[in-house]
Amino acid sequence: MHWPAVCENREGGTGNRGRGGSGVMPPPFRIAVLGAQGVGKTSIVQRFLRDDYSEAPTPGQSRKVYLSAAVLNGHVHDLQITDYPAISSFPGSSLQEWTDSCCRGIRSAHVYILVYDICCFDSFEYVKTMRQQILETRVIGTAEVPILIVGNKRDLQRGRVIPRHNVSDLVRKTWKCGYVECSAKFNWHVLLLFGEALRSVGCARCKHVNATIRFQHALRRERCALM
Repeated sequence: MHWPAVCENREGGTGNRGRGGSGVMPPPFRIAVLGAQGVGKTSIVQRFLRDDYSEAPTPGQSRKVYLSAAVLNGHVHDLQITDYPAISSFPGSSLQEWTDSCCRGIRSAHVYILVYDICCFDSFEYVKTMRQQILETRVIGTAEVPILIVGNKRDLQRGRVIPRHNVSDLVRKTWKCGYVECSAKFNWHVLLLFGEALRSVGCARCKHVNATIRFQHALRRERCALM
C-alpha cells in the first residue's frame, strides 16, 4: 500500500516557510519512533517515507531525523519523524535529554510510536518499560501525550510469542493506547500506523472539533499529500 498522493520526503533541516499561499507555517507534528534493537523501527520509517526496504541491519548508535509534510484539511504541517536508537531509559529531565545526544528532542515529541517485534518477548517488555517511563517523566502539567504501540514483523506471525488479542486488550483497555500491527517487509499497515499517529495528535490539538473526521477527510486522495 502506498500513500494515496504524490510523495516526496526531505531529510535534514527544518522547514518554517509558508506554503500554499499562506505566510504562516503551522507548527510541525513531532513523531518519536522508539523500540529495542532489531525490531524494525528504521525499516518502518524508510518504508513509509521512501517505500524502501532492506534486510541489512542498520547501525543503531545515533538518532536520525526525517522531514516530510502532510496537508490536513487545507493546512500544510511539517512532519518531523525521529528514529531513535534503543535507549536504555527515557530521560527524566531536560538536562539528561540534552546531555545524551541520542535522546535530544525526545521529551518534546507530540506522539510516540513504540515498536516491538511480535516474535520477541523481550522487545515487548522494552516497550512496556518505555511507556511507563514516558508517563512518569514527561513535564507535569502538559497535555497527555498520545502513545501508539506497534507490533512489527506480522509476516512472521507463526513465531508470535504473545497472542494478538492479549496484547490488543492490554494496550487498548488497560494502557489506553492505540495498537497497530504491521509488516515493514511487505508494506502492510505501515500507512495505517502513521495515519493513526497523525489522528492521535489531531485529537490532542483540536479538542474543539471532531478531529477524527478531520483526519479521515485529510487522508482521502484529494485532501492529502506528502512532500
